[in-house]
Amino acid sequence: MKIKIYTTGGTIDKIYFDQKSEFQVGEPQISELLREANITFDFEVESLMRKDSLDMGDADRALIAERIRSDPNQHILLTHGTDTMVETAQALVGIKDKTIVLVGAMQPARLRYSDAIFNIGYAVATAQMMPPGIYVAMNGQVFDPLHARKNVACHRFEMV
Repeated sequence: MKIKIYTTGGTIDKIYFDQKSEFQVGEPQISELLREANITFDFEVESLMRKDSLDMGDADRALIAERIRSDPNQHILLTHGTDTMVETAQALVGIKDKTIVLVGAMQPARLRYSDAIFNIGYAVATAQMMPPGIYVAMNGQVFDPLHARKNVACHRFEMV
């Protein structure tokens, strides 16, 4: 089984610049994280954009949907910022015959303490085990994007 991984940026790929005292979206981290995990499945990574999800708009979501829709792979992983992850997942509803899993992190993958590694591993398992559909894999749970939201105060996703 091959998993196609699209990256869009978000906190998972953020890096800290000391001189600027801010985080910026950097290179996608998922390839390195999967290599470090010694994975054995076939995957391909393609970067669609490097944006904080708060900066994404309808045109970005249309691009994501079109690329996934036209991709020949049935198993798709999409790394995405958590703030608008649910909105992007909802924009993908209607794509048939693919298992599409959105994943992100509350802390950048490059930080020593980050949820990125766990979330990616969980999302990979979700992409391999779930039937075709659109899913958000965060905080050790699989969410239906039509009934999920990010709880900013608690730093987690939950059902609504």
